[in-house]
Amino acid sequence: MSGTMNIEDYLAQGGVLSSPDNAPARYRGELMRMMSSFVDSELAGSAGFADAINFAPAIKERIAASRITLEKADHAERVLAIMGDFGTDTARYQAMHDWSARLPREAAHNAERIGSDMRLSVFHYPLEGWTDAVVMNVLMGLASGVQLAELSRVSYGPLAEVFRGVAPREARHAELGREGLEKITATPEGRAEAMASIAYWQPRVAASFGAPASARYETQARFGLRHTPNAAMRADWEKQVAAVLAALDLN
Repeated sequence: MSGTMNIEDYLAQGGVLSSPDNAPARYRGELMRMMSSFVDSELAGSAGFADAINFAPAIKERIAASRITLEKADHAERVLAIMGDFGTDTARYQAMHDWSARLPREAAHNAERIGSDMRLSVFHYPLEGWTDAVVMNVLMGLASGVQLAELSRVSYGPLAEVFRGVAPREARHAELGREGLEKITATPEGRAEAMASIAYWQPRVAASFGAPASARYETQARFGLRHTPNAAMRADWEKQVAAVLAALDLN
């Protein structure tokens, strides 16, 4: 108990762990939960964009959707490898869920996960066409940037290093989305479609930041796994979204 408390004090003061051997049981549980959420979200996101490849209107757009599909799966593999260090059967894990499964389009949005995987709730909803896929990518890409800035400070060193490597690639995904959205909104018809998709996806992406007041956040903050409250992260995302949409006259 004394040793565990000493480690918790170390983490609370900004300490970093580098091996599963030193991780207290509750720390391991929270860390595994965070990694599972990321892996499942990336696999579900990759599965969704695999369908979007065939929505793409031209070769350049097909390449962009293919890149996002590939790299999200690669990001999941990187974090899953660290889960393997903690004893996860990585081969079995990959086959446990249907990553392409989605709710009906009209299902109510909320922050609750559905089913047995740990994907963020936004990845339970289906993409409908190219404009819809681009809008979702822009909004979720900005959210991923905020979330990865937080995850890159996680107190488990090997995982933080992976997240720091993933962040620039996810940022490029968001840039590809903005390029696509600019092209789409060049016509009145495209602008109308984009605004309808924004109205659909914006509250669903917002829900991915979780409840403003979270007991889990307090626990994770004590372990150095979190540093920024949910409400502050969501506010940062909302500011970025407003700027992007204003630049395209979509507010």
